[in-house]
Amino acid sequence: MRSATDRLPAIRTTADAIEWAYQQLDRVPYALLAIPLRLAVATVFWNSAMTKLADWNAALSLFEDEYKVPLLPPELAANLAFAIEITTPVLLVFGLLTRFAALALLGMTAVIEIFVYPQAWPTHIQWAAMLLVLLDALIQRNWARSQEQSS
Repeated sequence: MRSATDRLPAIRTTADAIEWAYQQLDRVPYALLAIPLRLAVATVFWNSAMTKLADWNAALSLFEDEYKVPLLPPELAANLAFAIEITTPVLLVFGLLTRFAALALLGMTAVIEIFVYPQAWPTHIQWAAMLLVLLDALIQRNWARSQEQSS
């Protein structure tokens, strides 16, 4: 019986070790990697929906006094935010309409970053990164299509 070290390739350099590590990581299925991303993003937005639901008057006050989303009346903005926050996490967790949910949350993240809390970009960039990974297949397909059309 071969030992674990017998099954390892001959690693001569640091570059070989890094290449071997990348090959091992590439063997991890995307679906497995997406689970913690789905749960992490869903939790953030679900918790926000639950906070709004716990005290709707306080949520409306925030949209009137602090959030001030342009072009939307505060009550409409609050209802829209709540609707997105209550539905998209469920879709993400169950793997239903993932791209739609991720795009909606990415749009909401952009609005929050640009108009509400621009100083919170380190948090928002983490949300965006997780959402972009969930959109990765869609992005790759559109990229490949655009490359085919340009050649």
